[in-house]
Amino acid sequence: MDKEYKKERFESISIKTSVVKKFRRFCRKMSKSQSMTLQLMLDFFENNGISPNESIGPQIQTLENLIKKRINGVIAIMKDIEKNQTKPTVAMMQSLFEEAKPKKKSLILEKEKPSEVSKPRFTEKKNTNEED
Repeated sequence: MDKEYKKERFESISIKTSVVKKFRRFCRKMSKSQSMTLQLMLDFFENNGISPNESIGPQIQTLENLIKKRINGVIAIMKDIEKNQTKPTVAMMQSLFEEAKPKKKSLILEKEKPSEVSKPRFTEKKNTNEED
């Protein structure tokens, strides 16, 4: 028995045998007592504003279409924000950073050797004193 309803007494309802059998099978599937299953069913109908006489099919399709329209609206808003706000802002920031980048200077790791063209050439001088 359910803890919440332990102190309440039982009442009887006259229900057709075929309906009782079907309801008991449903209660076993739900793993709830018959009282709790019936209570859950009543709460569901009351909370969702659904009448057992109405078909729920078209209502679900209507809700699905409404949700799709809202999602498409949100997507359109996001695309508009990206187009009109995000992309121009990113472009401006990139242009600012490109101008502000310091020029790369090469690191001086070792002294540059003078090229061979600029090296002084040693020529042999003839000693004029030796010929005397």
